[in-house]
Amino acid sequence: MKTALPPVHSGSTFRDFPADSTEIAVDAVSLPDTPLAEVYNPEEINARYRQQPLRVFWRWIQILVPVISIFLNRWWDTVTGQTKKNLRQRAIQLRETLTQLGPAYIKVGQALSTRPDLVPAIYLEELTKLQDQLPAFSNDIAFQFIEEELGARPEELYAELSPNPIAAASLGQVYRGRLKTGEEVAVKVQRPGLAEQITLDIYIVRGLAEFIQKTRKLRSDLVAILDEFSGRLFEEMDYTQEGRNAERFARLYGYLPDIFVPRIFWQYTNRRVLTMEWVNGTKLNQPNLIQAQGIDPRYLVNVGVQCSLRQLLEHGFFHADPHPGNLLAMPNGKLAYLDFGMMSEIEPAQRYGLINAIVHIVNREFESLAEDYVHLGFLTPDTDLRPIIPALGIVFNNALGASVAELNIQRIFDQLSEVMYEYPFRVPAYYALIVRSLLTMEGIAMGVDTNFKVLNAAYPYIAKRLLTDPAPELRTSLKNLLFKDGSFRWNRLENLLRNARDSRDYDFDMALNQAIEFLFSERGEFIRNKLADELVKSLDQWGQQAWHQFPNPWRTPSPITAVPAVTPDQQGLEHIRRIAGILQDTPGFDAAKLFPIVSRVLFKPETQQLGQRIATGLVQRVLTRFIREFLLGRDQAEERVYTPAL
Repeated sequence: MKTALPPVHSGSTFRDFPADSTEIAVDAVSLPDTPLAEVYNPEEINARYRQQPLRVFWRWIQILVPVISIFLNRWWDTVTGQTKKNLRQRAIQLRETLTQLGPAYIKVGQALSTRPDLVPAIYLEELTKLQDQLPAFSNDIAFQFIEEELGARPEELYAELSPNPIAAASLGQVYRGRLKTGEEVAVKVQRPGLAEQITLDIYIVRGLAEFIQKTRKLRSDLVAILDEFSGRLFEEMDYTQEGRNAERFARLYGYLPDIFVPRIFWQYTNRRVLTMEWVNGTKLNQPNLIQAQGIDPRYLVNVGVQCSLRQLLEHGFFHADPHPGNLLAMPNGKLAYLDFGMMSEIEPAQRYGLINAIVHIVNREFESLAEDYVHLGFLTPDTDLRPIIPALGIVFNNALGASVAELNIQRIFDQLSEVMYEYPFRVPAYYALIVRSLLTMEGIAMGVDTNFKVLNAAYPYIAKRLLTDPAPELRTSLKNLLFKDGSFRWNRLENLLRNARDSRDYDFDMALNQAIEFLFSERGEFIRNKLADELVKSLDQWGQQAWHQFPNPWRTPSPITAVPAVTPDQQGLEHIRRIAGILQDTPGFDAAKLFPIVSRVLFKPETQQLGQRIATGLVQRVLTRFIREFLLGRDQAEERVYTPAL
């Protein structure tokens, strides 16, 4: 077998892992690695392990002994005043313990490794090694799996293959190779005994969740949440499913600028072996190395955030395990996604519900937010929302601070958990993986820039969706956002337009066409009428200004007829001027393109109705003012108190 591959450069995520005496526990009798079923089936798992009580008991001992040891050592450090001195030793002990306990617990450590706000730096340094620097298993077993899965020895399949794995993670280890057709590839081989160990751990944890749920009478279905996670973990053990996930991810998000998804080579892929395009890159939590290559790590974090938003809120197919080992900064400045084993989906109604919830949080509309929780399945329709609304207000007012830029997802979830515990919230199963994905992404962002706020970076995308998505759910949300008590909130429209223009894929022409299409549809009649009223007020104000500025020897200046210095109508004119400026500064704006749109709109029957409403409104205002100013007489006019139109 050829092994003449060049050495991996220092910026690559796949590199020689350090020698380590710690091994991932594998029961010798479990090497025949055939899972109970191709999909997660808790009933089948329960039926199997109920017949093996001694094995379950021994696994409990394997879990409890090292965990108790960790707590006892930490307690003794506190008693003896050695906490700071032994911090590194305890961090190593935690990493080694998670490694020994196996893949399910390693994933817990991987999640913690992305949270610099929760875990001390020394612990982060050790837990980061769980991403791709775990102990390897025997080459003989790996090559045996390749032969069993692909039908030939590795030297017959690959032109080159590294003699040893160049990375090892929770579910498998990776070799660097080259196909006989010349493509450089990464070959991932699954760990032996993986399915057996994961199913046993699932059985134990699921049994514990059932016990807690029965004894504590929790409102949230812990078992359903665990089943959701376990189902995704089970799928992750099937590399053919991972390959399909990768191709679907590429179809949905590969078009985004600076996103790269490696190609899958199906001829060299099966259930326990995956061959994919090799990616050179640097893990996203190594900003200094990325900066040294002339790449802005903060920009790539923003790329990742924008991609995550589209995953969660646009197509609903999202990467549920975006830890730094799966996100690489490539030398060409692109962000590469790896490891598509753990993916999940969100239904369209849930996606629109999340968008509406974000809008209501940002705008502090907590009554609407409480209703969002009903639509999302957190609260039943018959729940009394009156005590919940002020509780939500406390949580999000504290989190928001002065602006959306102050939002911190971890802080919100921590405080929200207390509210959910106090009031009759039920946590849907899909919510757990969304939280995991968001918190991991925020952890990575904070590791690059402590001042980076995920929701602040997200709002331009939310604004773009509100302005361009024709879905009835978002059109209703846009209407509620722009109108309050019958008044048009110009400042909200300004903020939406200003934020939307900062979204990289904001298509001004599409937004304008969709806005006109909606405005002149049956569903847009309410907004047409309200806009007509606003135009009447603004045009009337402009006419009064022009009349009073025009020299007229027959008009006697009077404090009664003088126009107030600043009126709400004048404010509307100022808003229109500012909006026009925002549109002119928006990428893609071209005044020449407006002429065919205007000509098309002018011939719509709705436009004629709109014009009649505006004309009628102006005539009514002029006649009212004429009667008040001239026919009622000066005495009555002087008694009039100016009341601005609402």
